[in-house]
Amino acid sequence: MSFDHQWNRIRETNPDHSANYADRWRKLVAAGHDIGGEARFVNAMAPRGARILDAGCGTGRAGGQLIKEGHTVYGVDLDEFLISVAEEDFPSGEWQTGDLAVFDYSAANITDIDVAFCAGNVLSFLDPASRQQTLANIKTTLKPGGRFVAGFGAGRGYDFADFVDDVKSTGMLVSLKLSTWELHPYEPDSDFLVLIAERV
Repeated sequence: MSFDHQWNRIRETNPDHSANYADRWRKLVAAGHDIGGEARFVNAMAPRGARILDAGCGTGRAGGQLIKEGHTVYGVDLDEFLISVAEEDFPSGEWQTGDLAVFDYSAANITDIDVAFCAGNVLSFLDPASRQQTLANIKTTLKPGGRFVAGFGAGRGYDFADFVDDVKSTGMLVSLKLSTWELHPYEPDSDFLVLIAERV
């Protein structure tokens, strides 16, 4: 089954979108901006030398930082151009092109994962029809006690309450909600959600 993901619709409208996206992040780094908040967060959660899944990895900007911390990082993204950038910038990562909803993680040996994460508003670009399937598919990669973390902003078409319900529908246990990657507490009026769940 194929899904109508928003990211693909954007690429169809603007064929240069992926290249522009990659260039934007490189320019931010060159200008001295801190783009490592998500990676620091995941690194703090993970045991040393962990197996980590960067789901919706894009250019590998977060996963690449985790490789530098000594972790084994697997990245999956549906955008083949962004995967090519990740392969160029972080050649020691395991980067693969695929739809998070249907990707065969087991066949790719992406199993026994300590932490799986979705950064950069990845989940808000999903076809709504694929959301529960995507989350359930990511869950299959986790070892017992492995954790899933995702963050995205409000007003992007994926209601926070619906997201929490979708995570719970997979059988994962929601353990913590925050409002930033810098560990600020989540409040009812927060405009960003970072959620941690565990495979029990």
